[in-house]
Amino acid sequence: EGVTALQMDMKVHGLPVAVLKQALAQAKEGRGEILRHMLETMSEPRTKLSKYAPQVESIKINPDKIRDVIGKGGETINKIIAETGATIDIKDDGMVMIASPDQASIEAAMQWVRNLTAEPEVGKVYENCRVVSVLDFGAFVEIMPGHEGLVHVSEMKEERVNKPSDVVKEGDRVDVKLVAIDDRGRLQLSMRAAAKDKK
Repeated sequence: EGVTALQMDMKVHGLPVAVLKQALAQAKEGRGEILRHMLETMSEPRTKLSKYAPQVESIKINPDKIRDVIGKGGETINKIIAETGATIDIKDDGMVMIASPDQASIEAAMQWVRNLTAEPEVGKVYENCRVVSVLDFGAFVEIMPGHEGLVHVSEMKEERVNKPSDVVKEGDRVDVKLVAIDDRGRLQLSMRAAAKDKK
């Protein structure tokens, strides 16, 4: 009925059974009193944590991507901490622990880490991507932090485009589809394919 084991360290040799029985009876009475007070205060566990209680969530990343999350001299991780208010701890095996009393700041930090460590997916449409530079043969577009690809002039529109600068300029936001990654790891993007997929 509640006690499954007992350990006793003593300085004296021997203990009368009557004393042991009395101690266990008093302990049982004490436990019962404590449990009664607990039940009066809260009859069942809370279904939701208090908004003031610290919360921790974890995300597993590729250990090779740890340096991307930390950044040069800790610049990236410090920026995430400053902007989200969460604390971040990264283990060598790629386990990232994110803690904060505020669930919204945990989610913001998690999303930031996901964006930094995500791998580009062929066939996926990336929306609202920034045009980094415009050249004679096309435009370079950043689909996620640290990942840029080329939208060749022939992949900008269904109609023929003579000058990429007639369609986009640096800083514009565009939707692109990742159509291929070549054997050198270069991303081949298409605005034309992204527009088709959205129809």
